[in-house]
Amino acid sequence: MGFWKKTTVSINKNSLPLHIGIIMDGNGRWAKRRGLPRLAGHRYGAEALKKTALFCDELGIKVLTVYAFSTENWKRPKNEVDNLMQLLSEYLANAKNELGDRNIIIKAIGDTSPFSDEIKEKIKETEAFTAKNTGMILNIALNYGARAEIMHAIKNIIKDNISPDNLTEETIEKYLYTADNPPVDLIIRPSGELRLSNFLLWQSAYAELWFSNILWPDFDKKHMLRAIEDFRQRNRRYGGV
Repeated sequence: MGFWKKTTVSINKNSLPLHIGIIMDGNGRWAKRRGLPRLAGHRYGAEALKKTALFCDELGIKVLTVYAFSTENWKRPKNEVDNLMQLLSEYLANAKNELGDRNIIIKAIGDTSPFSDEIKEKIKETEAFTAKNTGMILNIALNYGARAEIMHAIKNIIKDNISPDNLTEETIEKYLYTADNPPVDLIIRPSGELRLSNFLLWQSAYAELWFSNILWPDFDKKHMLRAIEDFRQRNRRYGGV
């Protein structure tokens, strides 16, 4: 736990990724290896998220988007989904103060309509409480899927009667949940899986990908710094030479 104490990190701020996306994977396997219920893994994963967000803000990252609950996660056993909803409610209540007081802006992205009134109210309160902050933006992807996001954008473009002749990539980006955020520079996925799993497909078109066998609850500063250092060594050509 001491490793996460606030530290002064020497790193070239000009070479930092502006926007990092994290697929927080491996909570269940982390718990299973320790003979613990899956909920324990999710609780430790929530703690890892808080610490990671604080560290990214300390480094000067502009936007951090984390995959917290996907559109496919509803397929999990009802008991686990219920536990996740309870944990989400607790996390939002704590994040409002623990992260909001650190000048972090917290936003929920995704279709939140299926959530309970209690959770929707806590999302609203947390977003309102942190709206005037000026630090890092923390996007928490809830009931999120990149394909659903793009469909949502297309439907709203049609609803607004935008002519196909006037349709540009910039237009579509304005209708995404991450409108006004810079493109994703770096996608981090722990747990050993090597896929994006329907996460930020549009936004990460030219993102660098960083995979690790570490399970999310064990993710810490040294892993974040390693991912950023690897990012800094990449030659980002964007289709050029």
